[in-house]
Amino acid sequence: MRVVAKFGGTSLGSGDRINRAADSVAAAVEQGHEIAVVASAMGSTTDDLLEEIEFDAADRDRAEIVSMGERTSVRMLKAALAARGVDAVFVEPGSDQWPVITDDLGEVDAEETKKRAEALAAQMDGVVPVITGFLAQNHDGEITTLGRGGSDTTAVMMGNYMDADEVVIITDVEGVMTGDPHVVEGARNVGRITVDELRSLSFRGAEVVAPSALSYKHDDLDVRVVHYQHGNLLTGGTLIEGEFENLIDMEDTPLACITVAGRAIRNRPGILADLSASLRNADLNIDSVASGMDSITFYVSEDQAKEAEAVLHEKIVVDETLSSVTVEENIAVIRVTGGELPNRPGVILDIVEPISEAGINIHDVITSATSVAIFVAWDDREETLEIVQDEF
Repeated sequence: MRVVAKFGGTSLGSGDRINRAADSVAAAVEQGHEIAVVASAMGSTTDDLLEEIEFDAADRDRAEIVSMGERTSVRMLKAALAARGVDAVFVEPGSDQWPVITDDLGEVDAEETKKRAEALAAQMDGVVPVITGFLAQNHDGEITTLGRGGSDTTAVMMGNYMDADEVVIITDVEGVMTGDPHVVEGARNVGRITVDELRSLSFRGAEVVAPSALSYKHDDLDVRVVHYQHGNLLTGGTLIEGEFENLIDMEDTPLACITVAGRAIRNRPGILADLSASLRNADLNIDSVASGMDSITFYVSEDQAKEAEAVLHEKIVVDETLSSVTVEENIAVIRVTGGELPNRPGVILDIVEPISEAGINIHDVITSATSVAIFVAWDDREETLEIVQDEF
């Protein structure tokens, strides 16, 4: 197999851990696999360097300074591999083999980067390139960076452009966990997870794989996350499956909007669970939920609206803090889902403004980490869909 192995800062945080990393790479090479390595800065080197910049440094100078962490790591790991008889070469910005190129806006030049990555891959027969993560170089030869989680981005990008079979992210966690093991007792490893599931977790604080990296994963490229103590690059950890899909989807049947009003409903513990449970017990599916200070709105299929209204009304008449329930029918929903939405400043405005300019009233907007749902009148659905498609 051709494998890109990314070692995070923790997995290179000491001489012992560098030895462990070199052992795992050497073992995979001995088995006949082609290995490319992406290395982060050792331990907390990058943060330490940034903390020491207590002056007004230009962006170019700042990038040069922080690049020293990754530059040191690749030299250390290359030397450790050479000590094990592995033919390795370190690759950093400024070298003839350097692959990651950015344009004038600081964005990755995909065409140039792919061409350079393919050239580097062609030299991997018996040679292990050890590539600095996080760093890039513009067309003028100046050092740039890929931002937070940039080493993950480098690894998956290289896996994609070098036609690798797998990318392995070696880090300080046992793959993706069911919960934070520092907080939740009994947290266990998740053997498989989809890229969409992990994307939502990553954008909400799970520090496993950088969301920017996941955008480079395609369906035929496996990505696994393993603990640095595991010792085997080719097994274990969590397998990340699938690829990002940027979708614009419109429900083909109308919804009903059922709103329950009540005094200070937001401060009422368990009220959402109580109302949702009553709908569940009646075998009624909830499409979406929106809440405010004094109301909770459920979106359900229009053909279930009357039954849902009756169920919720039964809760209201026995609960003095709830006031009334109302139903509005003929509601359409258009959903936009995409891995880049959270990285696009003003994305809600980009969606809402042209709809407003077309004179269409927006009934509701519900957002998550990676999706936006726009609710409009059923008669406005086709025009709204066309506007959203034009934008995205």
